[in-house]
Amino acid sequence: MPSLSRAALLLAGAAAASVSAAPVEVLVQTPAGGPVADAAVIVEPLAGPVPRARAGAHAAIEQRGREFLPWMTVVQTGTSVDFPNNDTIRHHVYSFSEPKRFEIKLYAGKPGKPVVFDKPGQVDIGCNIHDWMEAHVLVVDTPYFARTGADGRATVAGVPAGRYRLRLWHPRQKVQVAPDEIDVDDAPVRLTLALDAKPREPKPHTEDDPDRY
Repeated sequence: MPSLSRAALLLAGAAAASVSAAPVEVLVQTPAGGPVADAAVIVEPLAGPVPRARAGAHAAIEQRGREFLPWMTVVQTGTSVDFPNNDTIRHHVYSFSEPKRFEIKLYAGKPGKPVVFDKPGQVDIGCNIHDWMEAHVLVVDTPYFARTGADGRATVAGVPAGRYRLRLWHPRQKVQVAPDEIDVDDAPVRLTLALDAKPREPKPHTEDDPDRY
């Protein structure tokens, strides 16, 4: 087998470097050191084009037990979201948030068309019948994001090598946290960050007649 020239080796090395990627692992805690669940970890490229949402990008926010599940969702701009009603009663889903105003009137089962979230920003969702029901969607331009679990941990997988802005967000954050800048190469990036946010507080189901819809 003929040996590769120095130029070919350099090109091969550059190609390998260009596709190297690593996870960004973040532990989000309160100022007192407790875990913050349902926080968005957003990793935004500081240079170069931002990859668009893949064709057919899709998410779902279901209604079950007269609640929205999940309570908080992160999607990339251009993602379509279904709102399947898995309750035995009907719901009326809506949002008045500027990035995505929509309304799905009283329905059961799965609506005919998903809702496409085509602008970045915070979208707050409710049910016009059941006032305690709420959900939150953060729409971001970057494809690199994750949501923290009950332990406050999130992993943004497959982040290509480069320099990034890392942001945190929570529907009930008390103040907006200043972003950090991070460098990603071929090794995992591990961070512990503080976010002052109130935990989700489930609201009582207060309707008089739960079978009216």
